[in-house]
Amino acid sequence: MRNTTLSLALLSSLLGAVATIAPAHTRELANREPASASNLSLVEHAATSETSHQPSGEAPKSSDLLTQALPAEAAPAPIVPGVRILTPQAAVTGERATSLIVQYPAATKVQVTVNKTPIDPALQTQIQPGADRSVTQVWYNVPLQLGENTLTVQPEGGTPVSVTVTVKETAARLEFLPTSDPRVPADGRASVTVEGQVTDEAGQVMPQDAIVTLTASAGKFIGVDQDTERPGFQVLARGGKFTAQLQSNLAPQKVRIRASVALQEAKPSQAGDSNRPLPPIQKANDGRSRSEPVLSPAPLAPLAGISPQLSELDAYTQVEFITNLRPFIVSGSINLRLGAPGTDYYGSFRDFLSLDRLNDGSPRFDFGAAAFATGRIGEWLFTGAFNSQRPLNQTCDNTTNLFRNTQACDQVYPVYGDGSTTDYLTPSIDSLYLKLERTSKVPGAGSDFAMWGDYSTPELATASQYYTATNRQLHGFKANYNLGNFQITGFYADNLEGFQRDSLTPNGTSGYYYLSRRLVKAGSELVYLETEEIGRPGTLVDRKQLFQGQDYEFDYDRGSLLFRRPVQTTEFDLFGRTLVRRIVITYQYEGTSQDTNLYAGRVQYNFARTPGLESWAAASYLNEDQGGATFSLFGLDALIPLGKDTRLIAEYARSTNDSVFRGNIRGNAYRLELNGKLTPGILARAYYRSVEENFSNDATFSFTPGQTNYGAEVSAKVTPTTSLLFQVDREVNFGIASAVRGITSVATAGLTDLFNPTRDPIPGTRVDNSLTTVRVGVLQKLGKAEVGFDFVKRTRDDRIDPGLLDNGSSQFVSRLNVPLARTLLFRAQNETNIATPDPLYPNRTTVALDWAVMQGVTLRLAQQFLSETSAYRTNSITSLDTIVDQRLTENTSFTGRYSILTGTNGLTNQGAIGLNHRIKIAPGLRATIGYERIFGDIFAYTTAGQQFAQPVAVGQSAASLGITGGDSYSVGLEYLDNPNFKATGRYEYRSSKAGDNSVISAGAAGKLSPALTALARYDQGNFANQLLTSAGLGDTINLKVGLAYRDPSSDKFNALFRYEYRQNPSYIPDTLLFSSGTGSTVNLFALEAIYAPNYRWEFYGKFALRNTKSYLARDLLGTNSITLAQLRTSYRLGYRWDVAGEVRWIGQPASGYQEVGFVAEIGYYVTPNLRVAAGYSFGDAQDRDFGDRDRGGFFVGLSLKLDQLSDVFGFKRNIAPPQQQESVIKPVADASVTPEAKPAVDGGQGK
Repeated sequence: MRNTTLSLALLSSLLGAVATIAPAHTRELANREPASASNLSLVEHAATSETSHQPSGEAPKSSDLLTQALPAEAAPAPIVPGVRILTPQAAVTGERATSLIVQYPAATKVQVTVNKTPIDPALQTQIQPGADRSVTQVWYNVPLQLGENTLTVQPEGGTPVSVTVTVKETAARLEFLPTSDPRVPADGRASVTVEGQVTDEAGQVMPQDAIVTLTASAGKFIGVDQDTERPGFQVLARGGKFTAQLQSNLAPQKVRIRASVALQEAKPSQAGDSNRPLPPIQKANDGRSRSEPVLSPAPLAPLAGISPQLSELDAYTQVEFITNLRPFIVSGSINLRLGAPGTDYYGSFRDFLSLDRLNDGSPRFDFGAAAFATGRIGEWLFTGAFNSQRPLNQTCDNTTNLFRNTQACDQVYPVYGDGSTTDYLTPSIDSLYLKLERTSKVPGAGSDFAMWGDYSTPELATASQYYTATNRQLHGFKANYNLGNFQITGFYADNLEGFQRDSLTPNGTSGYYYLSRRLVKAGSELVYLETEEIGRPGTLVDRKQLFQGQDYEFDYDRGSLLFRRPVQTTEFDLFGRTLVRRIVITYQYEGTSQDTNLYAGRVQYNFARTPGLESWAAASYLNEDQGGATFSLFGLDALIPLGKDTRLIAEYARSTNDSVFRGNIRGNAYRLELNGKLTPGILARAYYRSVEENFSNDATFSFTPGQTNYGAEVSAKVTPTTSLLFQVDREVNFGIASAVRGITSVATAGLTDLFNPTRDPIPGTRVDNSLTTVRVGVLQKLGKAEVGFDFVKRTRDDRIDPGLLDNGSSQFVSRLNVPLARTLLFRAQNETNIATPDPLYPNRTTVALDWAVMQGVTLRLAQQFLSETSAYRTNSITSLDTIVDQRLTENTSFTGRYSILTGTNGLTNQGAIGLNHRIKIAPGLRATIGYERIFGDIFAYTTAGQQFAQPVAVGQSAASLGITGGDSYSVGLEYLDNPNFKATGRYEYRSSKAGDNSVISAGAAGKLSPALTALARYDQGNFANQLLTSAGLGDTINLKVGLAYRDPSSDKFNALFRYEYRQNPSYIPDTLLFSSGTGSTVNLFALEAIYAPNYRWEFYGKFALRNTKSYLARDLLGTNSITLAQLRTSYRLGYRWDVAGEVRWIGQPASGYQEVGFVAEIGYYVTPNLRVAAGYSFGDAQDRDFGDRDRGGFFVGLSLKLDQLSDVFGFKRNIAPPQQQESVIKPVADASVTPEAKPAVDGGQGK
């Protein structure tokens, strides 16, 4: 009986401990009598006097605890039990944490250790006193490590009790479940539901909860983001299962979705895994391509080491946004006017009082029409737009851009209360846009379409194209059609001007970086950040496309770039290589030739369209007439998967180019790559790439003309802790190096040599050398640490100048990676030449610290010491940088997360104050820091020729770019805690012997009150190009402040305020040609308001003032100011009649010019869509230099609004279904309802 009673008491104690975990009993536990202080003082791990110690973190499930709490065999307990471990029992498990339940006498002091290390005092614990003077204590989620874990409970003065739990590595998997309907309309509203789960090696769903990070190549995830501080969209996988909804955008396309989860039991991902779906073409709503083709990894990458980031599981799936075959809608207007010439007050300001029109005395008839239409025509969707008076892309500042983006003049002060956004569906630099589109009947083929307007060329930049790829932003005709397995695409472009490719070396700041050309064609630019191995020109490691607004700002008149964050010169990657960054920009500029065009085509045969296993062979051709010069490119390419984990890429390209310096040249390029898994533990890759010296293509990746590279590599995981690597690589260079320009040519050519841009690099001397590299390596795990050893043999041969690159070398590379904490990793690497040092691979020692500040974001501090060789001087590089997991950047942008829904939409907010992902230092507060120190200049004689300092490298001559030594650092803060207010600030400084540069950026946006929205932005910077930083010119400063007033409870009064300050807004590199430089300051002030006291009256007024001061050196040259005042009043006489009057005055005292314009009119609405008007318009201009002129006269006008509320042109459509009889609601007092009374309704009519 006594044993039974004790057993029941023990079971009651355990069940009591379990009950305290359930959330429903939280309040009951809070009211329970806490354990006595004397009892808690006996436990070394208790930190408070509360019964339950619960730091942040989720308690285990009750069902799990019950399973663990009951031992396999409950032995009878004595009257005064000793120390006992009730759970866990000795077992083998795949979980990296366990709950520990210990029973001990109440008067006993115990200490708990795991592998002889005391457990963390912050662990969640629960104490339950027993009726038999015993205590039952539970520690939740005690962490375990791989292998054997000994949990020991040591009573004071007693015998310790232990249990051993063995943790084995489990092959966990993350997978998407089949989607019921993976195709949704691209209407901006429809959403597709994706589901997934985390399973163990047996295929069973893991019961743990985990955070899953989702990213998509297009669209946006809707719902609650579980962690807004992290990149991507986070969902909670409850019990191992998750679900999310992806909302479509307005562009039909295939969409790749990636899910990742950081689980402690996950295996590290293997480098070189090729079994991943190819990225689909990603489009913005305006049709602009925003994706990158797959880039093959560079050769000679040592075995990847461990990372401070938690090992991730990832999975991919694909959905499709299909053509939205919506009902037809039409919107637009038609305007007719007959009146005196040059007096059209509401027309173009350029034509008002124009001398050309005033000289024509006869009345002038003006016609204007603008319309937009979209809707279903059979199985096709038609979209069109037309404007007879201006290009469709023309903005309010009278500029016309390719792919009209949201400009500052469009939404300077976003005041829409619902956070509305604007999408431009009909981009065109002329007055017409047409598109006919459908989702192809061929499954997985994408869209069939024909269009006229602005377009990108993703069909010419597929995953199998490197040398044949073409990435351009063009205007003209484009068609794509899928016929069975064939895909046929054709292009035609007009309105082309000069095309240029520039490469620059970043200096650790965000700008300003100036291009080689001015007057850039707005919207034509493509900006990339490329990374290559230092000393190995042509070895491209990575390429990222950047986007205007979220990544950089572009001043098209000056041809300058200002990035949203500093761009450092070097990078130390996970493989221990020193990498250098290049800024690559391709763009059009305003040239002198107008007779230019481009046509291209591609025919692709698809063997398979299965996501992740796509296979095709294709031929493409492009011809561009550049007005006096021609360029053509022919190519063949193929991508063929050889099984699940292996693929073959083959490519051939031939170009014909009219070179500025070498005349008409022709060249070929070849590429063949085979990579994949031989077995689950063996990865292999073989490659051959060759580019002839005369081959040309400026619209693709960077390469080095005149270079052949081939080799093979194999990495094998021979044991769970040992990996082996063998690589062999052969590189042959036989091209023509760029002529050394810049500071070395100033003595002979003068400063003008720096500002005489060309399309092609100036040819220099020929190179003829070769390099053979053999690498053998081993990577060994020793507990938590990792040790690697490589032997590298390099054999060089320089057949032109043996004294430069003719010394072979043998190098021994050792590396050590040691985790100092769960998120802190120490790295060390030493590279030692055994005998003769290699000219481009000096002795180098590198130490680094990687801190995983959050999942996907790593802060890296690295220090490198380099010895002197024949090509390099003794040098050291110090860097502090933030590294973001590239796989988290598949979203077009993350701006939606930061939008102020009550006042600022996401795109304007991103473009206006520059929010980006940073390091979280507190909830709502983020920081960004960066530091880079390069002790000396790096201008080596490489296998591609001599590197030298230059502001810009044109064409495919990035190999000639070197590095200027110096120090650069940056620090920034972002405040995001208030949902109605955000602020950001950053300071950067660059110091070197070539000159200094500082960049200051700050911004704020938010609602100061429910009715007042504020926006401010400040940017200051100088030249960041090489050879320009020491010019001694002043900084360029831009300050913008805006206020918007709109009372959400009353719409009678609205006002906008704007102030801008600009210093040296016209500085360009050519300014260096002036001996003392020039400068200017501009102040701009504007205020406008609208007041409508009732529906009859409306008053509008605007006042603006711009003041400009010009300087030569520090002497004031002159001042100039322009003033604008405008007032408009309108009054509705009734439902059909209205009268309006407006006056405008513009004055420029410095030039003796002023102009007055006046108009008054009366209008009559014949129908709600048709208005006729008559009035009088007058204008007078007084010009000190060109004389006075004035003109006035009467006019008549007709305005027709196009919509679907009338049957004009047959577009009438019923907005709502007809109602047979209006509903009649009976008063409650008149209603008498009895149990027998029943309503009688038939077809909507009451009986």
